[in-house]
Amino acid sequence: MATCYVCGKTRMVGNNVSHSNRKTKRVFKPNLQKIKIMTDKGPKRTYVCTRCIRSGAITKAI
Repeated sequence: MATCYVCGKTRMVGNNVSHSNRKTKRVFKPNLQKIKIMTDKGPKRTYVCTRCIRSGAITKAI
């Protein structure tokens, strides 16, 4: 599973809880997008979460 290049966000584990209160494991995945961003060494294509894209934590490369 990929992680966010900026904040390091990765998958989280939790429980599905049924009406009868039985618990089974499930996975919450972050909304990662593969985009081209500017880094110190030049443009790089990486996975970034949408929260970091919207907040302006990165600059998109052309």
